[in-house]
Amino acid sequence: MASVTYDQSSRIYTPGARPAINQLDLEVADGEFLVLVGPSGCGKSTALRMLAGLEEVNEGRILIGGEDVSHVSPKDRDIAMVFQNYALYPHMSVAENMGFALKIAGVSKEERAKRVQDAAKILDLEAYLDRKPKALSGGQRQRVAMGRAIVRSPKVFLMDEPLSNLDAKLRVQTRTQIAALTRELKTTTVYVTHDQVEAMTMGDRVCVLKDGVLQQVDSPRNLYDTPANVFVAGFIGSPAMSLFKTKVEGGQLLVGNERISVPGVDLMGRSEVIMGIRPEDMNVSDDNTGMAMVVDVLEELGADAYIYGTPQDVHTFQPLIVRVSGRRPPSKGEHVYIKPSPDFVHLFDVETGLRLNGDIPEHTPHATLDDVEALADSEE
Repeated sequence: MASVTYDQSSRIYTPGARPAINQLDLEVADGEFLVLVGPSGCGKSTALRMLAGLEEVNEGRILIGGEDVSHVSPKDRDIAMVFQNYALYPHMSVAENMGFALKIAGVSKEERAKRVQDAAKILDLEAYLDRKPKALSGGQRQRVAMGRAIVRSPKVFLMDEPLSNLDAKLRVQTRTQIAALTRELKTTTVYVTHDQVEAMTMGDRVCVLKDGVLQQVDSPRNLYDTPANVFVAGFIGSPAMSLFKTKVEGGQLLVGNERISVPGVDLMGRSEVIMGIRPEDMNVSDDNTGMAMVVDVLEELGADAYIYGTPQDVHTFQPLIVRVSGRRPPSKGEHVYIKPSPDFVHLFDVETGLRLNGDIPEHTPHATLDDVEALADSEE
C-alpha cells in the first residue's frame, strides 16, 4: 500500500492551449478510496492515466509512496488498472486471465494458483475459473478484471469507469462489492466516474474537476452540504441544486413576496447574491408566501415526488426543483408558492461564485452561473 501525490501536475497536449490537467495538487492517503468526478472533458481520466504512466507529466510531479514516478514506465509503478471494457483475453479461462500478469512476472505456477484461488474466493468466482469470458455475464467479467488486479497485490488500484457497461441493477450491486472489497483489502484506490451516485456512495473523499482544474476535494457529505463554489453546488446532487440570483435589501434576501434572513452570513452592503436551494430544502407554502410558481412537470417516485417549474419574477436558467410528498403532490399546471428553509440556503458571491456562508478551502477557483448553465446544457 502507498499514498499518492499529485504535486502541481500538468498535462499539456498542445503548447499554448489550455492544459488537460492544470497544476493539480492532490494528496491521496494510504488506503484511501478517492473518486475523481466531473463533467465530460474535465480531465478526470487524463489524471488517472497520468498516475498510471499512460500520459506524460509535462509539469510538476506524481509520487507513489513518496517516490517520484513521473517518468517511470507503467510496468514499474506497481499499480493495477481496471478498465471500462474489462480487457479480458477471450481465448483464456478465468483463472488464466487472472493469473496472466503473474505468469509474465515469473511467479511460480503454485503461487499463481494460490493467489488466483484466494482472489476468486473473495470475488465469488470459484465456480467460474474454468470458463471463458464469453460464458460470463457483464458483472462476472468485471469481477474477473478486479481479480486480475487483486492477485498482483499492487500499491494502488486505478479504476476508469469500470461499471459504465453494466445495467442499472447490476451497477448498484457491483459498486457495493467494489467498495466493500477495497476497504477489506485496504489498498489505495483512485476511481474515475461520471456517475454522481457512484462518487457519493463509494468514495472516502470525492475530487471535483472542471476544465482540468481542481474545484474541491472533500468527503461526500461536506461536498453536498458546503460546496465551495457555484460550480460544485450545481454539479453535486441529483436532482441538481436550483441556483439563481436574488436581490438583497437591508441584509435580507428577497424571495418572492417574502424576506428571509440566513443564519451565519452578513449580507449588509450587498445588493445581490447567487442563491442555491436543494429540492429537499424547499416546501410548498400553505399561506401564499414565498415564490409563486406554476408546476410544469410532476415526477412521481412513490414515497416522494418532484415538481419542476419556473418561479415568477426570478431569473433561472433551468426549472426550480422541489421535493414534495408522494401522497398528495401538486398537479401539473397548478399554481403554488415555494418557500426555502433559511437554515439550508446556500449563498454565493455574484462575481466570484465563491461560497459566502461557511468556511471554504483556500485557493478555491472562481466560478459563475455561466459555468453551471454550460454544464446543464451539456447534460441535455
